Amino acid sequence: MINVSIVGATGYVGIELMRLLHQHPEVEIKDLVSKSSAGQRLVDLYPQFRGSSLNDYQLRAMEDFEPAASDLIFTALPHGVSQNVVGELYGKGPKIIDLSGDFRYHDVDIYQEWYGVEHQHPELAKKAVYGLVELNREKIKEADLVANPGCYVTASLLGILPLLQFSKADLSSIIIDAKSGVSGAGRSLKQNLLFTETHNTIKAYSPGVHRHSSEIEYISNQFLAGEYELEPGKLNFDKLAAKRRAQVLFTPHLVPIKRGILATIYLNLKESSSKTEILELYQQAYNQEGFVEVLVDELPEIKNVAGSNFAQIGFKYDQRTDRIIIVSAIDNMLKGAAGQAVQNLNLIFGFPENTGLKATALFP
Repeated sequence: MINVSIVGATGYVGIELMRLLHQHPEVEIKDLVSKSSAGQRLVDLYPQFRGSSLNDYQLRAMEDFEPAASDLIFTALPHGVSQNVVGELYGKGPKIIDLSGDFRYHDVDIYQEWYGVEHQHPELAKKAVYGLVELNREKIKEADLVANPGCYVTASLLGILPLLQFSKADLSSIIIDAKSGVSGAGRSLKQNLLFTETHNTIKAYSPGVHRHSSEIEYISNQFLAGEYELEPGKLNFDKLAAKRRAQVLFTPHLVPIKRGILATIYLNLKESSSKTEILELYQQAYNQEGFVEVLVDELPEIKNVAGSNFAQIGFKYDQRTDRIIIVSAIDNMLKGAAGQAVQNLNLIFGFPENTGLKATALFP
């Protein structure tokens, strides 16, 4: 058994982590740290844990937390806040999986430009390992600090990665239209997230300037430059791809559901292809992946992944326009956050990757 703690335990991601870790056979939850709710009992805030082994847990303040007693710490905090907490915890023994955006960029200038926050620990940003398992599995296994990817980014990258190496793809043409449930905006009280503001409507926000635009583009180009060590036989890494660069136009939308992301991705081809050729790219990339399902002759839906750590990907090749339309669906709270973080934990400690993550979607 490994001892695991959560800093930022009472947000939506923190609670999802707690739920997953509570049923993980190799994990003991050590400490739950919360600035806003220190001293309170967990079950008074989240009654769903009554009668469980978490029934008597009391939330700790950060100053009362002893990190050395944990083997791994999840930091589920807002960007800008998390970097300082990680800076304080790093090197005290435990591995760290950070769920903010603070350590996803080795180049902190890009982070500072898009997040509007000065990075206080650029040396840690350079050491952090990007935590998209399907892209970076071997490095994650050895990591002391893992930067869990963004939720929109996970759905988008899983959708486009097989095409980044496709010589016929026009990488300057990538357009991502993504829809997310309201839980993606976090638990803080905001007028635009009230029930009456979000019910029976759908709206775009931050078109072209959303922070996840930069993360999708940055990781895509790191991949093209050979930053990641792909497993033998996966995606046939081509050194010539380093001369290519991807450009991404990303628009997120808020839809009146609690959880889930559906990303519809458009990419032009420079010459004709076929459904068979494109399907082969996706099957080569993902047929050995336990949490990514490539659909044939159907498209993903949020209801088929919500409540699970699975991603579903489907595509349509429009021969008339030589354009590929990719649809990617995940649960933003699981494969897009807490589930992926537990997947990273399993890699780090040598557990089977699906340990504690075998639940299927909550449909209906």
